[in-house]
Amino acid sequence: MKRLLILLALSISVVHAGTISIAVAANVSYAIQDLKKEFNKTHPETKVRITLGSSGKLTAQIKHGAPYQLFMSANMKYPKALYQEKIAIKAPKVYALGSLAILSNKKRDLSDGIYILKNKKISKIAIANPKTAPYGIAAFEALANAKIKNEIKSKFVYGESISQTVSYTVTAADIGIIAKSSLYSKNMSKYKKNINWVAVDPKLYTPIKQGIVMLEEDKEVKAFYDFILSEDAKKIFKNYGYLLP
Repeated sequence: MKRLLILLALSISVVHAGTISIAVAANVSYAIQDLKKEFNKTHPETKVRITLGSSGKLTAQIKHGAPYQLFMSANMKYPKALYQEKIAIKAPKVYALGSLAILSNKKRDLSDGIYILKNKKISKIAIANPKTAPYGIAAFEALANAKIKNEIKSKFVYGESISQTVSYTVTAADIGIIAKSSLYSKNMSKYKKNINWVAVDPKLYTPIKQGIVMLEEDKEVKAFYDFILSEDAKKIFKNYGYLLP
């Protein structure tokens, strides 16, 4: 009888176990594994399948029927559009505030902040494409407000997402404008503040409000959605260099 009850319990858990599919902006790729681990502490039966990409491209996929159930965007523009088009079932909410940093794989004098990009010894600057990546929009805004965008735009090497921009920064470019959150991943620990990287003055750009939106009503999806907005998730986002809304 006891064995039968155990088998019954296992079969019920299998029935209720599920996989949720989430589209996640590339800048969150550095924090998402820790977020998944924390979520699975209370929902061990739920498998979280992550698809990473630029927010613009993920939005296009969603509009064309990609089977994502939740979307974590790098800004509020795309999830708002999905809600207005009645693709999303609820209005988006801000889950974190992203910020920018300048990174070089070589030691540099970063005391001039963003104005180091004018240096004649720097010929390639990695930057996210503003057409597909919200961090690219913020980077362009910062450069325009610093009044140096037109002067240095011939140096730009574009990444389609912020993760691709980070890759270009440490391989193909001399320096790059990246998501500050990327610097908190383990494989980026060798890059030191004020030696390899420096934060971009937040007064130069509009705070990057990152939005989450539900695309499908489901108990497990709602559980992950609630978790991302929880205090436990906020602690993780803070550990990865995000500001809190």
